[in-house]
Amino acid sequence: MSTPCVSSPQTNSFQNSAQIAVNLRDGERIPAGETASGSSTDHSQDGETSPSNILSGARFVDAGGHDGKPAHAIVVAPVDAGEGSGVTLTFPDNRLAAMLFGAYDAHLHRLEARLGIACYPVGNRLSLVGAPESLERACSLLTTLYAALEMGQRVDEARFEAGILAMERPDEGSDPLDEATVLRTPLREIRPRTPRQADYMRELARRPLVFAIGPAGTGKTYLAVAAAVMDFIEGRVARIVLTRPAVEAGEHLGFLPGDLQDKVDPYLRPLYDALYDMLGYEKVERMLGRNQLEIAPLAYMRGRTLAEATIILDEAQNTTIEQMKMFLTRLGEGSRVVVSGDVTQVDLPSNRRSGLAHALEVLKRVEGISFVWFTHRDVVRHPLVKRIVQAYEEAATREGLAAGRLA
Repeated sequence: MSTPCVSSPQTNSFQNSAQIAVNLRDGERIPAGETASGSSTDHSQDGETSPSNILSGARFVDAGGHDGKPAHAIVVAPVDAGEGSGVTLTFPDNRLAAMLFGAYDAHLHRLEARLGIACYPVGNRLSLVGAPESLERACSLLTTLYAALEMGQRVDEARFEAGILAMERPDEGSDPLDEATVLRTPLREIRPRTPRQADYMRELARRPLVFAIGPAGTGKTYLAVAAAVMDFIEGRVARIVLTRPAVEAGEHLGFLPGDLQDKVDPYLRPLYDALYDMLGYEKVERMLGRNQLEIAPLAYMRGRTLAEATIILDEAQNTTIEQMKMFLTRLGEGSRVVVSGDVTQVDLPSNRRSGLAHALEVLKRVEGISFVWFTHRDVVRHPLVKRIVQAYEEAATREGLAAGRLA
């Protein structure tokens, strides 16, 4: 619906509607189906105020408490929206409501665009109009995120988007709003932004070997580094090993100056960036000095057994078959391995097959290994990146079909 979020009472189409005015009792939970004065709300003919029947009468949604303290309830009341369906949510705390709506109501604008509804915020009250199913989904998302705010959690644009994606794709993966998938590193709280990322984070926690395959910008490496940092901080491993093949991306860079570490650092820069983001420069340098952190090219892995470590192989599509076999057999006691790459961006010579593509075929039935596949729908960089990746995926599909017809 094209109607924008409106904060002015004069333009609020619900101002004279049959809203239910409720003053919540301070510090007391109000059960669903009961008004603040203790009387029952109106119900539908079947006697229920069920999720599919949200517009039949006022109800109170328990938003949860913080540190064991009782929270006020959110009032969900039906309104007369003319031709469409309408509902009003009254949030107990004006400050949290403003955080939920986003700066300049940015979160609500996003909700309007994705669900085809109209949002009318006035103070701590939000009126919604649209199709009943869309209103149900909007109410569910808003009450869930408001509960997160009450518990002191941050609800930014990324988390709001994660909630919308989970709502749009309920069967595609785990719930990205689930607190069990959150990683709290020293400098940053890492949360999945898509259902597939939530699946990935769950697999990282339970499998000794995880393959993450998909396009750039899907968080494959960043989330793996976050999991490795938490493994180290919580004492599950004694060190972190990050590696990638030193293969140029279709270019010849010539002879680089400096010693061996200086020559390979440009290839490993994305791994350093992720570590600095989560641990800070000084902590990373201390870990490097104590051999608790190793960032090295793949050639350094030959002949070693890596025990009690989390090992991440990035850009794995640029390994040869021999290199991939060598790397996977480095796994020692108490270690876990993450292999990430994009099989559509191989920079090897045309006569060499990618070790990642080969491993996906050879190991697909081996017990104890997880494979997580990302698509353009999981890209969390600039929205344009998602559209670019999608265009390339569609082109690859068309070319594959054409090749099949010619054969």
